[in-house]
Amino acid sequence: MKMKKILIKVILAALILPNITGCADYLDKMPDDQLTMEMIFTDKIRTEDWLASVYSSIPSPMWGYFKDQGYNIMGDDMTIPQEWMQFGWENVYNYTTANWNPASGWNPYYWLQLPRRIRTGLIFLKEVRVIPSIGLTEEYVAQMKYEVRFLIAYYYSLMLEIYGPFPFSPGVLYDVNASASELLTTQTPYDEIVDWVDTELKEISNYLPAVYADNSNWSRATSVMALAVRARTLLFAASPLFNGNQDLKDWKNADEVNLFKAGFDREKWKRAADAHKELIDAAHAGEYALYKEYNNDNSIDPFMSYYNMSLKLFHEGNKEILFGRNVANEDWGNFQNHHLPRGIGGNSGMGVTQELVDAFYMKNGIAPITGYNADGSPIINPESGYVEKGFSADVEQRNTKWNGGGAIVGEVTLPNTYNMYCNREPRFYVSVIFNEAWLGVANRRVDFYQGGADTQQSFDAPQNGYNVRKRIKLETFPRENRRTYQPGILYRLAEAYLSYAEALNEYYDTPNADVYQYVNLVRERAGIPDLVSGLSQDEMRAAIQQERRVEFNCEGIRFNDLRRWKLGEEYLNTRLFGMRFYGTKSDNENDPSAFYKRTFYKNRFFNKKMYVWPVPQVQMDINPNLRQAPGY
Repeated sequence: MKMKKILIKVILAALILPNITGCADYLDKMPDDQLTMEMIFTDKIRTEDWLASVYSSIPSPMWGYFKDQGYNIMGDDMTIPQEWMQFGWENVYNYTTANWNPASGWNPYYWLQLPRRIRTGLIFLKEVRVIPSIGLTEEYVAQMKYEVRFLIAYYYSLMLEIYGPFPFSPGVLYDVNASASELLTTQTPYDEIVDWVDTELKEISNYLPAVYADNSNWSRATSVMALAVRARTLLFAASPLFNGNQDLKDWKNADEVNLFKAGFDREKWKRAADAHKELIDAAHAGEYALYKEYNNDNSIDPFMSYYNMSLKLFHEGNKEILFGRNVANEDWGNFQNHHLPRGIGGNSGMGVTQELVDAFYMKNGIAPITGYNADGSPIINPESGYVEKGFSADVEQRNTKWNGGGAIVGEVTLPNTYNMYCNREPRFYVSVIFNEAWLGVANRRVDFYQGGADTQQSFDAPQNGYNVRKRIKLETFPRENRRTYQPGILYRLAEAYLSYAEALNEYYDTPNADVYQYVNLVRERAGIPDLVSGLSQDEMRAAIQQERRVEFNCEGIRFNDLRRWKLGEEYLNTRLFGMRFYGTKSDNENDPSAFYKRTFYKNRFFNKKMYVWPVPQVQMDINPNLRQAPGY
């Protein structure tokens, strides 16, 4: 029996401990074969460290969504140079070239890593014990168990998003001596896993607090987190990717059971809508709210509201964060560096796409561009007031306390700004660094022209004429190591609002009042007018998709939206354009060196098999009962 305990511990060390930081201190104090379960779970600090290890696979919505999960780059909001592949971005870049197959590397490796973390959680549930004398009270232990149950369900939900069906044995902690027949199981039908996640998270939400009184507990599991993950899971299940997708209808497991139900089920949208309404009601009851700041006349300041929505901490009043991740030990300095221009010390090869620039509304709330011609030129909406060519004559001043547009507070654009960037909605200015925008830390305008301060003839320069401002404080100055801590946000209330509106719109034939209400709440905070009334279901669908594109830009949400909507072929298999790299100040179409000219940047590739991640080939080789996703 003693040898078995040692074996269990050694296996756990191999599976779990390399990813634990909190456990390292006490593990270093004695040989591994002397650290038994008894010693861990009769010690409060070690018990909490084990709990911390269960938390450790929550994705980073900052650096992780850029380089590890890679969702921002895999989507169509942002782009990186091919040359970055050699610096650890290969798995991200390969997806954008459709070089994606069962042998492809992907840093998070959910298929293997999340089951390992789930096993860590199951061991916690089995071994944790009540010892009041050392602070492990019955109430505290019960809370920790619910936290672990939340994390297990959350990790299953992440696997559902990426892989669809997978082998699923909830609550089963396999013995290390289990037979191959027990371990090498086949995939479970998708809806069965969704149903379990739905039921489990709903139950858990009844026992966890909505908010912790102690700020040091921020980012621990809450009832609102549980309801948010549940709602997002059901939204995925209702969406075209996993609801009536004919490309998946013949996918069967080793038992010849279909992994997806045949046909479209409208009631899944009702189920998703109800889950989101429950989330919203619970969030409001817990005093969560859209983050807003106000001008001196008590009007909403959309610039400061959207700017600080991603920067203010929960205890600083940012109650929009429903699911946050404490990233105090994360490389958030590197995250900030990669957004900013070279002239202030940034790694400026990463930028937003021209297509994202085009997606932002005008300040009147109307989309400026409705599509593209065969040559890549924009189809301009004449009702929007958008002007693409030419340069502004005057300063554009607005009612805001934001100081990101000029040396004087309230300036949004300065004279001689390219007209493409003028009269746009506030979210545009908070999100995008465009050429000749104000760069306050350097007390000058951005210079992306050939030979300018913010470019050079290398891949560490703005390849398509833009850098990223979203989620970066204006005071951040990499060259002088001036950086500030910021929260990681995985789910915020605005997502609940727009997802609820989407689910309602899909369930009913005509958009009802609630659909308008929740979209308009987001638009109000953004400083743009309400949607026009009388939209059809199709028109509202397009409006919601556009609103999500803009509101959640560069937050890693767009990629999974395109997947679940099955719009990858439209947006991820296309040509990308931008301003001319190394250009000079000109917008003359006949000038080959004009910077302000839509110029082909690179091709982007996608095929329909890529909607669902393949089962990793090494796992297929190990387990003969797995069945590969269609197309691979």
